[in-house]
Amino acid sequence: MMARSSAVRQESPANGRYHDRASDRWVVKVLPGSQHVSADPDGQELISTVLGSCVAACVHDPLLGVGGMNHFMLPHDDEGLWSGASLALRYGNHAMDALINGLLAAGADKRRLECKIFGGGNVVNGMSGVGDGNAEFAREYAQAEGLNVVAFDLGGDRGRRIVFDPYTGQAWRRFLSRKLVDDVARAERKLRQPPPLRARDTSIELF
Repeated sequence: MMARSSAVRQESPANGRYHDRASDRWVVKVLPGSQHVSADPDGQELISTVLGSCVAACVHDPLLGVGGMNHFMLPHDDEGLWSGASLALRYGNHAMDALINGLLAAGADKRRLECKIFGGGNVVNGMSGVGDGNAEFAREYAQAEGLNVVAFDLGGDRGRRIVFDPYTGQAWRRFLSRKLVDDVARAERKLRQPPPLRARDTSIELF
């Protein structure tokens, strides 16, 4: 087995990482509400995710060979009510800002960034507007921020598996089978449940 690459990584601890024998490369699986930024000079790392109604942005600086992917579940939140970076990244506005900032921290230049945005399928029964809302947010964010989007693959009623090469910027999309779409939809529905509220401090301060 090959040694782990020397990539500069920025990811949630929940993300999985494994060695793919077919490609002989390391693959980082980006989970909902997380991201991964790679600056691997050897180009030995791929990033992957599975999407239903969620959206993933694959962003790349072609000059430096630096790239990253996020995975967000809902379009917008102004107050960070999920309380914590990993949970805040479930929202598109936090997820996109964090990914761009992560790439800039790795040396990328925003003017050179190329984006490919995937997902937003209407796959969750009873929540048909979630995918459309995520897709609409992705388009509006890209336009507002002046991002160079070279590919949009959004909407429809099918799930997607995305594999992204952060070194070259190449991305592969495969539609999921109906069974896998149902599994993804169940997982997304569960993850959309808000975290339990923290107990309020009921103590009284005496003056």
